[in-house]
Amino acid sequence: MNEYILCGILCVAAYLIGSIPTAVWIGKGIYGIDVREHGSGNAGTTNTIRVLGTKPGLIVFAIDLLKGFLAVSMAHFASYECGTEPFVNLQLLLGVFAVLGHIFPLYAHFKGGKGVATLLGIAVALSPLAALACFVVFVIVLLISKYVSLGSMLGGLTFPIMIIFVLKIHIVSLMVFAVAEAVLLIITHKKNIVRLIHHEENKFSFKKKVENVN
Repeated sequence: MNEYILCGILCVAAYLIGSIPTAVWIGKGIYGIDVREHGSGNAGTTNTIRVLGTKPGLIVFAIDLLKGFLAVSMAHFASYECGTEPFVNLQLLLGVFAVLGHIFPLYAHFKGGKGVATLLGIAVALSPLAALACFVVFVIVLLISKYVSLGSMLGGLTFPIMIIFVLKIHIVSLMVFAVAEAVLLIITHKKNIVRLIHHEENKFSFKKKVENVN
């Protein structure tokens, strides 16, 4: 098969994988609740925990992370040598399509989440060490501030710092992606930033039961 046709097929597959609306399907399928109609209205981990509880929220997080990891890992189906610039470029392209699928899911009327967990899955596939640093920063900030949004943004900002300054990876496309990923997280959290500035952002707390949404 022609390499370009294969890449095109992989990109479509990455978008379809990213489009799996985990929070929506779990909410509707198990609890009869569309999480997008409650809480912050976001189809992601934090709002799932807020509306449905910790256990379903963690399941959503794990599956959304896996979506990003699997999408990027499909680069191995191509004939590029692992670790080379063409291989990394394909990984990044598949990652972009997976995130687009998560934010604009085909199966959920193009209304999805912010892509934090999916981006982490992509980061794990690209650089496990950098991804670990992002996760550690996220956890530390969350424990100290109780703000998921702040932890997500600072964790995202850690990725380009690790890639460019700590690991010193000089693949230009990966450096650009790392910076773009951090910028994307800032953009998708712009409402949270406004609430943080005005001290109106909700603090995170673990929940065991589904809230009364009737």
